[in-house]
Amino acid sequence: MKPDVMSARCSSRRYLATLTSKWSILIVNALGQGPLRNGELLRKVEGISQKMLTQTLQELAALNIVVRNDRQTIPPHVDYQLTELGHSFRKQANSLIRWVESSVPE
Repeated sequence: MKPDVMSARCSSRRYLATLTSKWSILIVNALGQGPLRNGELLRKVEGISQKMLTQTLQELAALNIVVRNDRQTIPPHVDYQLTELGHSFRKQANSLIRWVESSVPE
């Protein structure tokens, strides 16, 4: 069956719902410059709680947008980066971000 986001039964709805959340778009945008650690993401994405950051990163990882890298070091070093699919999404999301920034009055 061809993907159809208008169909309630289509799995593409899950992608659409996750990717269009404000936190997902902002996290993906922040990761566009390269891998970031949890604390770095918290500082870059102002206003996000630790709980929401963790939840959104898990959702993005489940959709193969983000990958979690555990460097297996002491002290622990975990970072997150975009997958190839994530970079593809970021290009589209950036178009929306730039449109919002230039079109919405102050």
